Amino acid sequence: MSTDATTPALPVTDGPFVRPAASHPAEPRWGHADGLQVGLDPLPGPRGLLRIYTPYLDQPRERMMNFIAVEPIPAGETARGFSELELSALDGARGKRFWSADEPADPTPRPSTEPARGVVEMLDGVAHLRVFVLVEPFDNGAEVYLRLTFRADRPHEVAIAAYARERSVSLEHLIVTATMGNYARLRELHLADRVVTPAELWPDFTGHAFAAHARFGLGELTREASGAVVVSAAPDEADPVNVGYADDVVPGWHFQGGRARQYWRAADPDPAIECLVNARASYWASESPIPGGAAYENIELVEPFRQGRELVLGIDPLD
Repeated sequence: MSTDATTPALPVTDGPFVRPAASHPAEPRWGHADGLQVGLDPLPGPRGLLRIYTPYLDQPRERMMNFIAVEPIPAGETARGFSELELSALDGARGKRFWSADEPADPTPRPSTEPARGVVEMLDGVAHLRVFVLVEPFDNGAEVYLRLTFRADRPHEVAIAAYARERSVSLEHLIVTATMGNYARLRELHLADRVVTPAELWPDFTGHAFAAHARFGLGELTREASGAVVVSAAPDEADPVNVGYADDVVPGWHFQGGRARQYWRAADPDPAIECLVNARASYWASESPIPGGAAYENIELVEPFRQGRELVLGIDPLD
């Protein structure tokens, strides 16, 4: 595909991975050639969020399955910073700016259409693609960044490691949260010994705001043989594509593609780890009802801050 000076070049396939083109402007998009991919603004969607793409689920190329927000909490506080909602000190627009780098040492903002290509290396015989996502400082004094890692042998996953810079305020938590469960209408939260639904957790919930967080501690979470914690969520509909929507639901909320299980995995969990979930009965920034009622919106694992803590996000086909 040819480009002009204003049309970003499409990512290129490099073995098992896709990486941004070497020429600029280029789309900031990385991941598995035949699997999960991650993008940044200016790809469609709000700023201050990672875009999660799952083309292997028959999603259109620019259709996000989910978004990931970054939400730091300073030590001794309970209020979060919100990467999607805070105004940028760089340009006054809503959403903190994200940009990419092969190494995180230089925090100078750079245009998102001049993305780092990421570094490919072999570890234990498996190809890994790594790229850093740098984040504009938060209003609460948090200065953080992320490292994304794609393993060639796990095409439906990305590992997200979170770091604080030395000049950041001390952190209580550094939360990476999946923010768009309503798109897939996730209603089955799989715990160690049961499945819980929004209807059970919030039986009287109505309105257009978020339900209060429900919390599940370490003893309620599924453990793998390695000791890792896994929490997953899935839709409760056999055919989420062919459902009826209210007339005022915008087309962007109409689900496309195949059903999938979305999950977080945390190796070596802190004893204080919790899974937090909330829900909505109407789609974000609207009063349009979600078909079938309330569905989970934010799904996250929360621990005391640990420098370089890595969580794995995965999205596996169900059909």
